[in-house]
Parts: sequence; C-alpha cells; structure tokens
Amino acid sequence: MQRFTDLKVWQRSHALTLEIYRLTATFPDVERFGLTSQIRRAAASVPSNIAEGSKRATRKDYARFLNVAEGSAAELEYFMILARDLGFIAEQRMNQVNGEIQEIERMLYRLRTKVAPAS
Repeated sequence: MQRFTDLKVWQRSHALTLEIYRLTATFPDVERFGLTSQIRRAAASVPSNIAEGSKRATRKDYARFLNVAEGSAAELEYFMILARDLGFIAEQRMNQVNGEIQEIERMLYRLRTKVAPAS
C-alpha cells in the first residue's frame, strides 16, 4: 500500500487544511468555539481519514475511511457557504476554497473506486 503522504489527494487536502486554519483565524472571536472549530475539524478530518484508512487491514475498510473523508469534505463545503452567508468570507474566496474542495472530492471518489473491492 502506498504511503499516505505520497498521495496527491492527501497532499492537497493537507494544504487545504492549513489554508482553512489561516482563513478561520480572521473569523470573529465569538466563533472560536462555534463555526471556527467546526470548520477546522471538518477540514482536518479529510487528510486524517485518508491517513487512518491507508493503515487499515482491508481494502474495504480503507474505502470506508475514504468515504468518511468525502463526507467531511462535503461538510466543509457547506461550512464555507455558511461562512460566506454570515459575512465572514467574501464570495470570491468562498468560490476558490469550494473549488479546491470539489476537486479533492473528485480525487477521493476516484481513489475510493480504485481501492474498493469488486462487488
């Protein structure tokens, strides 16, 4: 099995997580334990589930963790919409971030379909 840090999808999702941490540092202090925390958790969940899944004993388990990462990416995509609607980020910035999230989602899907055992 390939080391998770060698996977492009992990590299991109890790870079996105770092960007999300920088972006949410500008959010209002009252959101520190609210939306900021939720966004950061969802972002970090993507690369962490890729990493954890890569060390599972079966391909089926790995595929399940990749699917969890896909779910976290979708959650993050929504949180970016919410942050825009609350006025915490500009429309253009939200579009940039969500474009990267959508590409990561596509990469996760392709990897999951390769990893998943044939039914």
